[in-house]
Amino acid sequence: MNRSPHIRGLIALAAVALSLYVALTVPVHLGLDLRGGTQIVLETRPAADADGEATDRTVEVLRGRIDALGVAEPTIARSGSDRIVVELPGLQDPRKAAEVLGRTAQLTFHQVLGTAAGADDVSDPLHKRPREQVVADESGQYLRLQAASLTGKDVEKAAARFDQQGAAGWHVTVDFRGSGEKGWARLTGEAACHAPGDPARRVAIVLDDKIISSPQVDPSVACRSGISGGSTQITGTFDDSEAKELALLINGGALPVPVDTVEQRTVGPTLGAQAITASAWAAVVGTALTSLFIIAVYRILGALATAALACYGLISYAALAALGATLTLPGLAGFVLAIGMAVDANVLVFERAREEYASRHRPTPRSSLTAGFRRAFSAIADSNITTLIGAGLLFFLASGPVRGFGVTLGIGVLASMVSALVITRALADYAVARPALRRRPHLTGIAHTGTVRDRLSRSRPNLLRHPRRWLATSAAALVLAAAGIAVRGLDFGVEFTGGRLIEYTTTTPVDADRARSALADAGFPRAVVQTSGDNQLTVRTQHLSNTQAAAITDTVTDLAPRADKIRDEAIGPSLGKELRHGALIALVVALGAQLIYLAARFRWLLGTSAVAALAHDVVILVGIFAWLGKPVDGVFLAALLTVIGYSVNDSVVVFDRIRELGRRDRKAPFARVANQALLQTLPRTVNTGMGAVFILTALAVLGGDTLTDFALALLIGLVVGTYSSMFTATPLAIELHQRGGAGRIPAVRGSTRR
Repeated sequence: MNRSPHIRGLIALAAVALSLYVALTVPVHLGLDLRGGTQIVLETRPAADADGEATDRTVEVLRGRIDALGVAEPTIARSGSDRIVVELPGLQDPRKAAEVLGRTAQLTFHQVLGTAAGADDVSDPLHKRPREQVVADESGQYLRLQAASLTGKDVEKAAARFDQQGAAGWHVTVDFRGSGEKGWARLTGEAACHAPGDPARRVAIVLDDKIISSPQVDPSVACRSGISGGSTQITGTFDDSEAKELALLINGGALPVPVDTVEQRTVGPTLGAQAITASAWAAVVGTALTSLFIIAVYRILGALATAALACYGLISYAALAALGATLTLPGLAGFVLAIGMAVDANVLVFERAREEYASRHRPTPRSSLTAGFRRAFSAIADSNITTLIGAGLLFFLASGPVRGFGVTLGIGVLASMVSALVITRALADYAVARPALRRRPHLTGIAHTGTVRDRLSRSRPNLLRHPRRWLATSAAALVLAAAGIAVRGLDFGVEFTGGRLIEYTTTTPVDADRARSALADAGFPRAVVQTSGDNQLTVRTQHLSNTQAAAITDTVTDLAPRADKIRDEAIGPSLGKELRHGALIALVVALGAQLIYLAARFRWLLGTSAVAALAHDVVILVGIFAWLGKPVDGVFLAALLTVIGYSVNDSVVVFDRIRELGRRDRKAPFARVANQALLQTLPRTVNTGMGAVFILTALAVLGGDTLTDFALALLIGLVVGTYSSMFTATPLAIELHQRGGAGRIPAVRGSTRR
């Protein structure tokens, strides 16, 4: 008895059960573009003494400031050597956040004059001193402090240490420099003149107007002499983390690292909720249409593939939750898009099974299905690996929400392979083994060749008889696209140019010309104003301060009293330049990585042809967006790199079939083999394309304004990529092979059994 079906069934059941448990117990972290809030990226200014440790100190200081804002569940993390990413969910006032976060740390040392009843208790004429202030200490008790005697500039360094000899536990040592040594001796000498236990014997260390420590001068220190030597210890009931945190805070004040805001994004909660709802509807409608199409074409096996798609969604969601990944809006779109990729693997298998059944080499649906899975595995692996390359590049070379899209797309690709190769196969193996289906093989959906294959079998057209004509058509399309880029130019988004983009929603339509005139009168003559459906108004300008952005909001509010700001993005010029370079590098690396992988799998002839077709797709997609006047931004980059990974699937499938047919008859002319491979894979191309079209159309129609351009780019890429794989990559391979002086198919790598 063959144990493989039972093992696959157990693996499928375990994967679904584990995913269900994770999905029910671990929540997915939503990005700010879905739940609303503000994200600020800070960059430390170059300094002679600034290093990675200085950035860590800055993070600790900023964390305390964020806590003072009262934001629920904030996150702050270091990015690279000199950047800090701060996420503030629910905060809709970026001006307040930027003012608090961008302040340079102020560390001061004060003599304690005594206690106070409250924050305003400085009126005692016997105790009031010039520039006196009242601040609460670590326990919440208010202390009256004299003016600062020392500042962070007088501190050399602070370090957390453990007293192993005296068993006194953790303490913090502080070393002073220059005049700070005498200043510390004078300050502690004044405090030592008071009796032990008197609040005036304490010294207050204040960071950003908050006491972080107020130690009492040791009784052994004599009055007026103080602590000499330029070094002191702060002792107390510290554990290791508390001592290290205090040392970091002191060092942060001692070495304040000025920071600049290089990126700022604010998304209103309404827009985030609308995005989630729109994407959910797109997923439901797109999946439903795709499922109906698959069931209509493949019947029982199509229904089982639909059930596997539901499992795919569960596995993908659980993987996102388990990895702690942040689900962004482009990531949500990638989640929906991967549904189409999961369909692609099922279609490949079912079409191969149909071929096996039609050839009569496999007389039963069960044996045909087994052969279909085996022979389709190579094409499935190659096509998904190329997409994973694109997803990996998005993760390593992109940033922000686009990186989230790369993570989600990569998880989706892996989940789709599990769905198609494990779950679908386990369900299909069980179904075709039932006596009822053995007696009625036509219900399986693979016991016939299908309408497209029947027509191709009867007519046997030679689609590649004139390969140069197809190449001429592709060249004409390239010229037209390049003309759009040259004539219309590219409308780079704020991410690539730097500047500020603010989007509003209004209850009544606002005329764009009127808004431009009002903004010009307000001092913003170069503001670019655009209106779109659902009463939305977008203003894009050069770099603005938060005060200037507030002036733009006031102007728009005068035009439409009930205008709500739903999005606010600010990108510094240095970051915009960096993102532009990163996008170009990502594109070049993506094409190079595809070339290397395809060359390794299919030799340089076919690999070069596939990558040339990919470059053709990229230029045409960019050209169409130039003619349409659509923005080229980070989301478009995500779509572009996805097209590179997604459209190469068709080329991989055709080339995989060329490799297989060439091994069967090594003396056959390459052109004839290529045409035969194209005809045999055409039904798969049609069915897969239809499944992806349903998903992308649902995204374009139901995904809202935010996802419309993304879905449009993918739809264009799908059409252009399908065409280029058949009538650009394959004809180019024929031409390159003929120029090589050979008539037969070249030797290719790979196993002959799949």
